This record gives sequence, structure tokens and C-alpha cells, in this order.
Amino acid sequence: MSQTFKQPPAIFLMGPTASGKTGAAVELFQSLPVELISVDSALVFRDMDIGTAKPDAETLARAPHHLIDLISPLEAYSAAQFRADALQLMAEITARGKVPLLVGGTMLYFKALESGLSDLPEADPAIRVELDAEAAEQGWPAMHAKLAEVDPITAARLQPGDSQRVQRALEIWRLTGEPMSTHLARQTSEPLPYQLTKLALIPSDRAVLHQRIADRFDQMLDQNFLGEMRRLQATYPGLHLDLPSMRCVGYRQAWEHLAGETNYATFRDKGIFATRQLAKRQMTWLRAMSDTIVLDCLVPDLVKQVAQHVKQAISL
Repeated sequence: MSQTFKQPPAIFLMGPTASGKTGAAVELFQSLPVELISVDSALVFRDMDIGTAKPDAETLARAPHHLIDLISPLEAYSAAQFRADALQLMAEITARGKVPLLVGGTMLYFKALESGLSDLPEADPAIRVELDAEAAEQGWPAMHAKLAEVDPITAARLQPGDSQRVQRALEIWRLTGEPMSTHLARQTSEPLPYQLTKLALIPSDRAVLHQRIADRFDQMLDQNFLGEMRRLQATYPGLHLDLPSMRCVGYRQAWEHLAGETNYATFRDKGIFATRQLAKRQMTWLRAMSDTIVLDCLVPDLVKQVAQHVKQAISL
């Protein structure tokens, strides 16, 4: 006689930067049988604490987060690595009788975990050198036009100046003879073996979120974000702007300021603008996701509302 086993619960707590995700997760950890897994591509880097708004030591002592401080700023951490690490942690948390609560704003990681990853070829350094040489001569808009000829679907979703992604799409074409969009369409979806509840914290008034972002950036500056940037450059002599760590918002702008390329006011404005652009991209991802429960992150009783949904998910 066959028996149907109920899948264990898991929670996604998603939202743009400065939407209050961490604060809510810490409160939930205090009162509910959950363990926290960070879903943040910036928090994986050690020694990058201020500019990433990493929870401080006191907060992490009260509510430990898995997948924080994994690698040095000289290393890279892929969505595939995140998926493997998160799945293992979720299984361990479930075995302990707790519920995995995944909190963060790196939407690509959430998507990789829920839907699986396409089988794209590994990077090829030789082809990348070729593409860089062509781009140096012709410019990235011309490279984007080349991509539009061989892969119009991918080209349509990329900006001409998005050199990293344009290069990757051209690299895949040259390696396989097939457009990146074809590879992605063949993506095999591996269902996540959990009863998933997806909570999206989205502001009812974007201007309030923008002000929060500005206030938080100023707080980072007061905490000596520029001093952190100097320490990173001194501690990691191999650091350069093309590393994933230095593509985290704020760090490129800090680097340029310390190099004398911008004055302090311009650095501050650029850092705030880059963070607001990140929030805009995060909200675009969130609105495109299916089966999400949308909560206004600006309401006073946000934690109470989130807790109600988590309790319901746990008791299903």
C-alpha cells in the first residue's frame, strides 16, 4: 500500500536592500523553530562587513546565519555552489526538527535553488581574451550588436554596456555554436523537495525605501566604510575591480574615490544611486516570481505579519 509523505516546510524571506529582511529574520529566530540561511552574494565575503550591511557580531550571536563569511574577497562563489550548500544545510536543518528560513536579496540564488540551473559550459580563458581584445578595439555596444545577430533573445534583455554578461553570452555561442537562450530554454527543473512559502517584502512607497537606502549609506560612512576599503586593499594586494567582491554595490565607488577619481560628495551620490538601482532590479525579479505572498515592508507590524505566515507554513 503506497503512502504519501508530506514535504517538509521551508521559507523564502525575500526583498530589496533596506527592506528590513534581516531584522525580521532575527526576530523570527528568537520565537520560532527556524534556522537562518543567508541568501546574499555579498555576505559570503570575509572582511567586507560595513559596505555589505552584514549583521554585526552581536546580532549573529543572537541569531546565527549560515553561508556568511565563506570566502576571501579574492575568490568567487557561484549560484551553483550556493545551491549545493543551501540544499545540504536545508536537509541538516530539517533533520534537526527545525525549518529552514532563507533570507536575503540575491534573487539569482533564490531562483537557482527553487528551479535548478542550466547546464552552461565552463568559462574559457582563451575565448575571453579574444573577446576582450575585440571589445577594446570596437567597444561593448558593437559586441552587443554582434550578440544580437546570433542570439537576439539574450541581447534583448542585456544593456549594451553590460560587458560581463554580453561577454559571457558571446563566449557560450563561440564555445557551443548555440545561443545562450537555447541552453537556458533546455534548463531541467529539479523541484525543491520542500513545501515552499515565499514571502516578498516590497515597499508601498518607493520614495521611503530610497530614503532608507540613503540613510543607511550615510550610516556606513559614519562607521568608516572608506577605512574598511583601505584595509581590504592593504590586506589583499591582489584585489582588483573586476573581482566579484568589488562588484558589490558601494565598493567600486569607494575604490574610485580613494583612487582620486571622484570627490567625496560624488562618491556618496554614486554609492546611493548604485544601491537604489540594485533595489530596483531586486523588485523587478520579485514581481516576476510566481506564488509569492507580497507584504508591505513599511508597515509598523511587519514582523508580526511575517511571523503569522511563517507559523501557518510550519503548521501546514
